[in-house]
Amino acid sequence: MKIGELATASGTPVDTIRFYEREGLLPAPARNEANYRQYEAAHLERLQFIRASRNLDMSLQEIRALLQVRDDPDADPHAADRVLDAHIEHVSHRIRELRALERQLKSLRARCASGAHANECGVLTGLAEVAPDLPDNARSAARHLAEVHGAGRN
Repeated sequence: MKIGELATASGTPVDTIRFYEREGLLPAPARNEANYRQYEAAHLERLQFIRASRNLDMSLQEIRALLQVRDDPDADPHAADRVLDAHIEHVSHRIRELRALERQLKSLRARCASGAHANECGVLTGLAEVAPDLPDNARSAARHLAEVHGAGRN
């Protein structure tokens, strides 16, 4: 099948398929006489595995590790468990961060008095007070994005 057919069959944009090829997650297909990529059923199956892993918020590095285990019949069978355990810990950590963020936002929202003027808004003054904490939060978010999502959500 051609790349457009693979994209349709897998629900994956063509650019994302090419990205996975560049990243080495999806092997390059053979090409036909007209130099079109010719994908096989194995490409579709592998792409579905990658997409399912991405839907679980796994990083490209984690997916790469799982694919290595999957591709090597002699691989340590517990290697996949270790990848999943590390991902579960990451998700648990992120949940704790999000709960702390939720508490902070609720606390900030609770400061809102129904003032008639913007300068009386507890949310606005509260944001000014928590602003010094934002660089740490921003670094944490940037680290999360880089570690889990790579350059973008693919």
